[in-house]
Amino acid sequence: MTTAIFAMLVLGLFLALIRLVRGPSLPDRVVALDLMASFSVGLIAVYAVEMNQAMYLDVAMALALVAFLGTIAFAHSIEIGALPWRKS
Repeated sequence: MTTAIFAMLVLGLFLALIRLVRGPSLPDRVVALDLMASFSVGLIAVYAVEMNQAMYLDVAMALALVAFLGTIAFAHSIEIGALPWRKS
C-alpha cells in the first residue's frame, strides 16, 4: 500500500518540477515550488509512518513551516514588485 502512495507522491513531485522549470510566469513557479514542498512533506510523513519513527514527523512539520513562510515571502515580493535579484 505504501509503495503506491510513494509512487503517486513522486509522480506529483515530478509533474510539479516540470511546472517549475517550464514556468511560464514567476507566480506559477512559486506555486510549483510550494507544491513540491507539500509533496516532500507527504513523502516524509509516509516514510515516518512506514518506519514507525515519529522523529521524521518533526522534520516534516519544520519543512512545512519553512515552505509556508517562503511562499508568503515570495508572494509579498511579487505583490510589491520588488524582486531582490532584479537590479533596475
